[in-house]
Amino acid sequence: MDYYKSPTKDMMFLLDVFDYESRVSTLEAFADYDKDMVGAILDTASAVCIDKLLPLNSVGDAEGLKWDPETGDVTTPEGFKGAYATLVENGLLGVTCTPEYGGMGGPEVLGIYSSEIMIATNKSFSMCPGLSRGLIDALAAHGSDEQKEFYLPKLISGEWSGTMCLTEPQCGTDLGLIRTKAIPQDDGSYKLTGTKIWITFGEHDLAENIIHLVLARLPDAPEGIKGISAFIVPKKIDGELNNVKCTGLEHKMGIKASPTCVIDMEDSTGFLVGTPHKGMRSMFVMMNAARLHVGVEGIALGSIAYQTALAFAKDRRQMRAIDPAKQDQNAAADNILVHPDVRRMLLNVKATTEGLRALGAWISMEYDVAHHHPDADTRKAADDIVALLTPVIKSYGSEQGFLNISEAMQVCGGAGYTTDWNIEQYMRDERIALIYEGTNHIQALDLVGRKLRIDSGRLLRTFQGRISELIVESKDDERMAEFLTPLKTISKKLVGATMEMGGAAMEDPEVVGAVASPYLNLFAMCALTYVWAKQAHYVLNNDVPFGETKLKTARYFNTKILPQAETLIATIATGKSNIMDFDIEELEVI
Repeated sequence: MDYYKSPTKDMMFLLDVFDYESRVSTLEAFADYDKDMVGAILDTASAVCIDKLLPLNSVGDAEGLKWDPETGDVTTPEGFKGAYATLVENGLLGVTCTPEYGGMGGPEVLGIYSSEIMIATNKSFSMCPGLSRGLIDALAAHGSDEQKEFYLPKLISGEWSGTMCLTEPQCGTDLGLIRTKAIPQDDGSYKLTGTKIWITFGEHDLAENIIHLVLARLPDAPEGIKGISAFIVPKKIDGELNNVKCTGLEHKMGIKASPTCVIDMEDSTGFLVGTPHKGMRSMFVMMNAARLHVGVEGIALGSIAYQTALAFAKDRRQMRAIDPAKQDQNAAADNILVHPDVRRMLLNVKATTEGLRALGAWISMEYDVAHHHPDADTRKAADDIVALLTPVIKSYGSEQGFLNISEAMQVCGGAGYTTDWNIEQYMRDERIALIYEGTNHIQALDLVGRKLRIDSGRLLRTFQGRISELIVESKDDERMAEFLTPLKTISKKLVGATMEMGGAAMEDPEVVGAVASPYLNLFAMCALTYVWAKQAHYVLNNDVPFGETKLKTARYFNTKILPQAETLIATIATGKSNIMDFDIEELEVI
């Protein structure tokens, strides 16, 4: 059974916390998107997703997909096609896309919120419009005017859908090993031949056409990553099939209603996107947007799992309360919410889920500023925050989301392990988020090996500057002391760990690979402490109906979750010790 109420109240609160009306809705691009408009669209998205997508969630998981090996056609579960048509009719697939090509032109924060609601109600389904959004972004950034005019209106409306085709049987993370070939033709097109694997919604029956963004090599391509070009390869051209065929579906742990396809191309017609040998530029546009939304998957599924566990806990009676005053004398046992450990598990999920939602709101609003503010320095500072925190929310958001679903399952005991309460599906559906769009360790390496090094640490200085601004703004408010003290402490420890890691890596570069993942989690702890302090500051200075609950949750995070940072700091300090000491033979089973 599904239990879900859209968290729009929290979403709208976060718009106030991060100054949406002064930082985003005042931008010329979003003049029509005041808070009331954002709220109205979220209400529509919530109603449609809860009415159309949520009832199909467990149905799609049980029914799965049908693949015809003769034609390569894939049929989605019953009801999916109708639900897709409903979203198209309501314009919900182009919320953040440019009005020039038929989109609603909404801010990214609205897109992130809408994404959370869709993922929570049906993650498998949400992956189709999610991939289309990535292709839209890539074409908007690197496509020719003719490509934009031809493809974007149909992709934005949902008439067509999109994919990204990176991985091949011999390469995943190391895209320099790609073998798919693209041969130039006299008419300016190309003929592509190769096999791509793990292609999400690479074949389906929801849209009239599927547009693949494919990485391939030209005949004169240099070796490695510098020899990759990007191509549009439609499933159909002028209504005729383009010899792009799904030759198999992966049998997966979760997201069973989302087709993960093997796509074979044999002299398939394609069209170059951007500059030859510079295809990674368009692909990174696609992937960077996707990584933020993957972090949201942890928020979304953690949220619905929490709501499910809470509904279970409200009805479940087991044993007596430890405190006699809390015992129900009219029942043989007490509600499990009287037990401290049940409260602990639920609050672990609540504090991290709401903290991550706040982090996502902040990042997405900075995204809006980075892309639309008239001042170059303001855009640059906002882009620093987005670049720095995207790997953090992708990795920590997906990992903590998975742990939160596990915690919610534990609250329900044996019932949580059954299909009756759906939490086991949320866990299976979430696990892939730690892997795709760049594994979490790749995100950690991106943070440590690339983002921290830009302009001698400029991005980190920008992040620390935001923390300093809040501290200075709140220094005379004694009520903020309990929230600023842990923020100051974790901020200083993050800087210390950064310096220590950097020094050790100069002597031995393997240190970065050894400590990057715990370092990213430490960074996430600091970022969440900051967004909780921001929420506390807003509550203490404004009339918020649920403000006291927010303060209690912030205190819980600081006292019960933030101490985990000490373990991360200790782990980082040990560098690569006891990791690379083992010979390969020693890794064998004893």
